[in-house]
Amino acid sequence: MPVRTSAPLPPEEPVPHLSRRSLILSAAAAAATAGSFTGVARAAARTPKVLVIGLDGALLSRIKDADAPNLDALMAAGLTAPSSIYANPLAPTLSGPGWSTIITGVWPDKHNVKDNAFTGARFTQYPDFLTRAETANPALSTYAVASWAPLTDTVFSAKVDTRVSTPGAEYDTGTTSRAVARLRDGNPDAVFVHLDNIDHAGHTYGAASQQYLDAIKGADAQVGQIVAAVKARPSYAAEDWLIMVTADHGHTDAGGHGGSTLQERQTFLIATGPTLAPGSVRHDVKMPDVAASALAHLGIPLDPAWGLDGRPVQQPAPDDFDALRGSLATRVDETGIPAALVGFTHTPPPGWSVDNSAMGGGGVTEWRGWSFTTDEFWTQAQRDQNRESNIRARGVFAVADGDEWTDKSYTGTFDSTLVSPAYPVTGGGTAVLTYTTYYRHESPQKGEVLVSYDGGAPVTVRTYTADVPSRTETVTLQVPAGATSARVRFRYTGGNNWYWVIDGVRIGMS
Repeated sequence: MPVRTSAPLPPEEPVPHLSRRSLILSAAAAAATAGSFTGVARAAARTPKVLVIGLDGALLSRIKDADAPNLDALMAAGLTAPSSIYANPLAPTLSGPGWSTIITGVWPDKHNVKDNAFTGARFTQYPDFLTRAETANPALSTYAVASWAPLTDTVFSAKVDTRVSTPGAEYDTGTTSRAVARLRDGNPDAVFVHLDNIDHAGHTYGAASQQYLDAIKGADAQVGQIVAAVKARPSYAAEDWLIMVTADHGHTDAGGHGGSTLQERQTFLIATGPTLAPGSVRHDVKMPDVAASALAHLGIPLDPAWGLDGRPVQQPAPDDFDALRGSLATRVDETGIPAALVGFTHTPPPGWSVDNSAMGGGGVTEWRGWSFTTDEFWTQAQRDQNRESNIRARGVFAVADGDEWTDKSYTGTFDSTLVSPAYPVTGGGTAVLTYTTYYRHESPQKGEVLVSYDGGAPVTVRTYTADVPSRTETVTLQVPAGATSARVRFRYTGGNNWYWVIDGVRIGMS
């Protein structure tokens, strides 16, 4: 599997790529365009602007260990959101897939970047967020500068007003000075900046090294210069800046990435903006949210036809399972999971229940019947069995894992049903059941979705007997006349087979 080169790029001249754009917009057209935009609430008359800073290969845990006052200040002023990404077979933890996910707002199963050669990339179907901004509002000024040239040469399209691949001899120093100059001397609306030296240190010395901490300290100083340039703008008081700092992947202690360890799969978002609470921490944020958040802040409606996987951090949508985070426990029978990591419970959230009346006995405690868990906990139960591909579940989710349950002496079969609260519905109308699912199959395993109305007999509305990749399911329900409530059941049956993940369950009238 190819890995990205850690050495700086050879010296070359920066290549700005200018988009074809109209220099004059009629007042009527501008008014019509502006009138079509919706966004998050912001102070009246302030101009929305976005800055995204990418720290290649940075680990949030090591940022917290390092001398990084500027990043610390951003965390204190806004949101910190640790998260994890995929691994093979979806994509390795390399820069190509990672930055493509951040910049396009979709996971690798959509943008199709599997390596650093970008072979088969679907950037025409899933373009970068600056290109989407330009397409929606050509009057916007967009700018991207990167120490790793493929980002500005390949991922960002020529529709972006200015793309600069920093000469290798200048490296992050040149990238920083160019970003500062554009923010100081120009009037950009959306800026992307990529800094590479943390990743370079990770490859050369490892994430556990002092050199890696020193590289974070250096990048922190550069982040400070860039943020200071924003705040020094003469028009800053009339501007509404969303600043986001993120990373494409992590690093092992020994150095390197591309594999499936949790350390390699780590990323994060640090964000400051008018709607983000100072010092807040969230666990429902994912890598594609950067692009969605940038577009929403710029007032650009997120068209469902785009197929974005991201959702704006300014518009959180926690589900019932996420409320369980404070009650998660440490491991019981599992040995591969760190002893101090909290990550599972069998106690459902209010209104939910688990029916284990037909469940076998014994087995691994953590997975006896439906469990509520996190990516960090569940994937470490057993790596490289595709659990890392559960990309669309967020925060805490429900899992039925017959494979892990049978790793300890057991009797009977796995037969457990997750039961939802009663959702209000209107008799005679059409309701829509939505949920995020991920199902890996091996016969005789089966997953069944059943719906009952007003306490009546459950009726099967969907059955799973083949692999289903991580996705959001939509099931149309014809509500019987006179019904006032609907309850959903997710029944998983099997033995030493695979697993089923459920998250984000909702029923609403169409």
